[in-house]
Amino acid sequence: MKQKDNCIIISHVDKYYGKKQALKDVSLQIEQGMFGLLGRNGAGKTTLMKTLVTLHEKQAGEISVCGIPISHAREIRGITGYLPQDFSMYPNMTVYECLDYLGMLSGMPKALRQKRIALLLKRVNLTEKKRSRVKSLSGGMKRRLGIAQALLHDPKVLIVDEPTAGLDPEERIRFRNLLCEVAEERIVILSTHIVGDIEATCENIAILNEGELLWSGTVTQLLENAKGKVYTAEIPTSMLPQVKRDYIVTGMLRSEHMVTVRFLADELPGGHGAVTKSAGREPGEPSVGGLPAGAREAMPNCEDAYMYCLHQHGCEIVGGDI
Repeated sequence: MKQKDNCIIISHVDKYYGKKQALKDVSLQIEQGMFGLLGRNGAGKTTLMKTLVTLHEKQAGEISVCGIPISHAREIRGITGYLPQDFSMYPNMTVYECLDYLGMLSGMPKALRQKRIALLLKRVNLTEKKRSRVKSLSGGMKRRLGIAQALLHDPKVLIVDEPTAGLDPEERIRFRNLLCEVAEERIVILSTHIVGDIEATCENIAILNEGELLWSGTVTQLLENAKGKVYTAEIPTSMLPQVKRDYIVTGMLRSEHMVTVRFLADELPGGHGAVTKSAGREPGEPSVGGLPAGAREAMPNCEDAYMYCLHQHGCEIVGGDI
């Protein structure tokens, strides 16, 4: 692949922790804008993120970040900002003191620090909190402070790992909107297991599972891949356990005695070839009796498409859960 100064190129990368392989022959090209890295906990997302910011070393393959080889760690760190999943700041410092101290540690002149801090506090909507101690901030405010510190040196690349975990819905929306604004002028990689965050912010995505790259493309392409594989049916509540055994259930809406289920199937229920991940049946064996009556095809959403992608690649999916 051709070297570019506005993209990240990952080519056949392997990473081991002892004998455990955390990344397996991963190849990706990430352009400017929002890029979503989706996968279950333990899929290898954090390992890949830490490798990109030079906190971990790869064992094989090549990586370049905006044209700079990953082996040039000092240069890479100069153009990347990182918000880790376990982000924490100095709790007894004020918001301003924290950012000023971090800027001083990175060698930024005082005048530049003052200018950048004022600009970033306004951008992340924390100007009124600049004299508040970090320990007094809400979870969402701390995450926004984390974005401010990651952007302090005006990086070309921003990498955020599980940034909305534990945030309330309003703060999640605010945080996602902030990332989209930031991505107008740089590469932003959003790593998460929350499908809704990817659907709301990213056009291009990759799906990792157990260190392997299962999918790389656009959200539209992922949805198209699951077209014709998603169905809904209204069933009695008593029938739900069997449906969960026979199908991959992606959604349920309960009423008094009935449940509306969304589930994956390779063809309209009632025939053979249903998507089966149930215990006790061999792959390809037809579903047993009691199939949902009146099932109809539904347009896939991102969660449906993600689940179908996992199924396509042989990932274990039990009882409608991932």
